[in-house]
Amino acid sequence: MIAKTEADFNGLKEIGRICGAIRDELVHCTKPGITTKELDEIAGEMFEKAGAQSAPKGEYDFPGYTCISINEEVAHGIPGDRTIQEGDLVNIDVSGSKNGYFADTGISFVVGDGADHLQKICDVAKEAFDAGLKKAKPGSKKSALGKTVHKVAKQHGLTVIKNLTGHGVGRSIHEAPDHIFNFYSRWDDEILKDGMVIAFEPFISTLEEEVYQSEDGWTFLTDESSVAQYEHTIILTKKGPIITTL
Repeated sequence: MIAKTEADFNGLKEIGRICGAIRDELVHCTKPGITTKELDEIAGEMFEKAGAQSAPKGEYDFPGYTCISINEEVAHGIPGDRTIQEGDLVNIDVSGSKNGYFADTGISFVVGDGADHLQKICDVAKEAFDAGLKKAKPGSKKSALGKTVHKVAKQHGLTVIKNLTGHGVGRSIHEAPDHIFNFYSRWDDEILKDGMVIAFEPFISTLEEEVYQSEDGWTFLTDESSVAQYEHTIILTKKGPIITTL
């Protein structure tokens, strides 16, 4: 969407705060021994208390309020009986809506200590996001974000997942622009507009550049790579980007 009115900005910021708060609480509660279903139930209670709705459940009938992925699961993991272990690489992705406005945010992190190689990709995912954010301004080419993400990954001897992308968001969970690549495509020359709302989400990988879908019809997996994501919802403005989900 293109945010134009004060109501647009306020609505986007409100659902952004809600999704960001749920993400942070789930990260705080992620300890060895807890199940992904128990984490998801916390999210469900927080959505209800805030008067908001889970986007994956409400829009796609996803079997959970949030997507929680562990280790080989890169994205769209279904909450269930799987128990979090020390040293796991966990991704928590929270998206929701309230009063017709949507937000989307996610973060990968390592549970406990002793997994420096996993912490590295989490740190690089955030570094790539921060670098790409500097290109997220009206008048820039959308491809500049992906080019920057891939450059940061390569500087650290890593790569990106090419078939998972950012996207437009705001009045629905997925809308135009339908992709924001994490690599450079010379044909991807769309110009970013003032007020455009996007979900920008670098996926940094140790080796593989594509994920595949599991038999459950939802979860995206890798065979031999670890992958970290860092995602926020952003309103692009001439005065600088507004991150709604901090």
